[in-house]
Amino acid sequence: MKNLIYFVLLLITLTACFQPNKNISKTIENEKSYYNEELAKKYGADEYGMKKYVIAFLKRGPNRDQDSITKANLQRAHLNNIEKLAKEGKLVLAGPFFGNDDLRGIYVFDVQTIEDAKKLTETDPAIQAGSLIMELKEWYGSAALMMVNDIHKKLAKTEI
Repeated sequence: MKNLIYFVLLLITLTACFQPNKNISKTIENEKSYYNEELAKKYGADEYGMKKYVIAFLKRGPNRDQDSITKANLQRAHLNNIEKLAKEGKLVLAGPFFGNDDLRGIYVFDVQTIEDAKKLTETDPAIQAGSLIMELKEWYGSAALMMVNDIHKKLAKTEI
């Protein structure tokens, strides 16, 4: 329950902090009343503009006592896996939480089942090494999340 509360607070904070620029606002205002069936189909939206995802809560695992070089290599492999899954279109959103709590980060997968998400999490070197474990939950959210990676590419000066 605590994890769900953290996640909801994160979403509320991100939503409250988002202030689109004027050009994007005008575009959104112009398109507010126009349903785009092609776009809805492309991103798998239902009649409410929503779709099913599976969220992985990344938590501190039992094997965290590696030396600094091993930790750095494991982190690089973890980030490379995130990038690979995003390029494959399976990972919609990922990121760490601030602080040093047991809850380390989240993944949002574009898959229909917990089993499919489990297979994807098992490709993560940090999971394989036991430095992270994941708790998987089905989630119903906006299909617009599917556009995050394309938008992110336009905002990032440096790759991970």
